[in-house]
Amino acid sequence: MTAASIAGSGVRPQGPDVPARPVGDAEVVGLDGLHDIEFGSTEEELNRRGMLRSDEDACGPILAGHGTVSPVFFDDRLVLLWLDDPMSTPEGITVGTPVSEVRASYPSATPLRAPRGTYRFDGLLARSGDRAYLFLHDGTTVRKIIAGYADWARRLCDEGYGPC
Repeated sequence: MTAASIAGSGVRPQGPDVPARPVGDAEVVGLDGLHDIEFGSTEEELNRRGMLRSDEDACGPILAGHGTVSPVFFDDRLVLLWLDDPMSTPEGITVGTPVSEVRASYPSATPLRAPRGTYRFDGLLARSGDRAYLFLHDGTTVRKIIAGYADWARRLCDEGYGPC
């Protein structure tokens, strides 16, 4: 997980190509990824297509044109996307959504407890095959959404995460 964290997880990109979206104008992230960025894509491929850029304020590459999404790579493959408002799941779950709505939208989501003595959030893992959404929450509202490979999302919740 450390290697994945080094790849820039949780970084909120900034810059001229980060579009300003009105509140409530959410872009949907499915379990395959974004409409132009799929899980499993290589960092090299995304660079070639102009989908990644470097930013001196970031810990690693960031997605061009997707200011509220941070990629996590492992072994040169995109394994997770960290999502922030206004990104949403197809069911309309965003950062700030009540946990009760997550449970209603994903009734088979598995609760994951943060280790005692840490400052990490509990999670709900909504799995579909080898992909999942991980909803990190404070018991009341969603604080962060991670989408991608289920094993990596689970590992992130179990082992922790950091911005770099």
